[in-house]
Amino acid sequence: MHKLKLSYLIVLLHVLLLGWGTAAAQPPPAYFVDESKLPFTALPGATALWGVHTSAGYRIEVPDNWNGDLVIWAHGFRGSTGLELTVDNHPLRHLLIAQGFAWAASSFSRNDYDVTTGVQDSHALTKRFNGLVGKPNRVYMTGASMGGHITAVSIEQYPNTYAAALPICGALGDYALFDYYLDFNVAAQQLGTGSSTFPVDAAQYIGVTVPQIKAGLEAVPGGWPVVLNADGANLKSLTELRSGGVRPNFEEGFSFWNSISSATGPGNFLFELGLGDGTLPRAPGNSVDNTGVVYQFDENPALTPDEQALNEAIVRVSADPQGPGPNGLAQVPVVSGNITIPVLTLHNLGDLFVPVHNEIEYASRVATNGKSDLLVQRAIRGVVHCDFTATELSTAFIDLVAWVETGVKPAGDDWLTPATVAHPEFGCAFTDGDHFLGTPCP
Repeated sequence: MHKLKLSYLIVLLHVLLLGWGTAAAQPPPAYFVDESKLPFTALPGATALWGVHTSAGYRIEVPDNWNGDLVIWAHGFRGSTGLELTVDNHPLRHLLIAQGFAWAASSFSRNDYDVTTGVQDSHALTKRFNGLVGKPNRVYMTGASMGGHITAVSIEQYPNTYAAALPICGALGDYALFDYYLDFNVAAQQLGTGSSTFPVDAAQYIGVTVPQIKAGLEAVPGGWPVVLNADGANLKSLTELRSGGVRPNFEEGFSFWNSISSATGPGNFLFELGLGDGTLPRAPGNSVDNTGVVYQFDENPALTPDEQALNEAIVRVSADPQGPGPNGLAQVPVVSGNITIPVLTLHNLGDLFVPVHNEIEYASRVATNGKSDLLVQRAIRGVVHCDFTATELSTAFIDLVAWVETGVKPAGDDWLTPATVAHPEFGCAFTDGDHFLGTPCP
């Protein structure tokens, strides 16, 4: 089994953000499933099933020695403009079949960042499985990135369906993820050019404004994102704090995510995430907000003169009343953290696409609900989004199953104590294998 790398999401999320504010004015897209692409060859000792259900394609694989349990897989973001609906095989497929688990995955019936559809279609697939194969003893909900968001919402919306959950590299902070994209872009504008605006003029932001921002933040021409002046260093520190706090692997993550080639060229990725106007599928009006944010360059709560100046000058954006809110499945769903079953998560420390502040936010919400005994989280030392080794993924799933079957909670990492997260050995306990730019453990 190879590493799970969902790098295609990196490109596809650009389409989402570029399309903000346009979805409501367009007719419903004509999504389709190419049924000729659904068939797949079962592993030895297993049976493959496929088809279309509730306008979504699906794949199911059942071992001959089925243990009676089912594992659902929720895929990540597919983009907002593509019309073809496609299905992923479960990344733990070989392990699952070998250990007697059946698995099932849906294409969902539409693309875009539509968590609601992912939740509903994944749940519908469990019912389809009941009719085709039989009612499972237990159903495990698993997913990555947007699929992690879908997983977290699924177990709250359908608490009697699922026995446990494995959301990996997930957008578990829901709207907090999009606020982070706002934070980076308005702070970069303000520190790099002396002014900030939202929404930006998409026609000139990347080609005109972003080069000005970089020039204002680098110590020498072409120095972005490594050789920075004082303002650039302040943006870097601010980004670390807004993305999850001081931690190992952030240094490598900042350089990587601000250097990689993306839709508009090298070094623009995080800026491209700021091209939208804050609207999301099913959530009319602006959904991002920084009105209560206190931007800082260090962990001292007392503001320095430079921090005070930034907070006074930076553009403030208010979410519309009809934007984010606890509206069940009516909009982009909020993750409450009120869990009732075991949940185990994985996240890469240097991921700045879906950063680890999602894990901190989720842990905080779960703790607020008094459910921390049902949550285990594990940090992995790597920078690429959803970059986990086969051993890390397999171990996480096996530990989750053992937790369900024995009642013994497995070990995890503490995301809620900043000093623990900042420790040089944080992330070492559960990192098992090499990761691109993953910092070695002391």
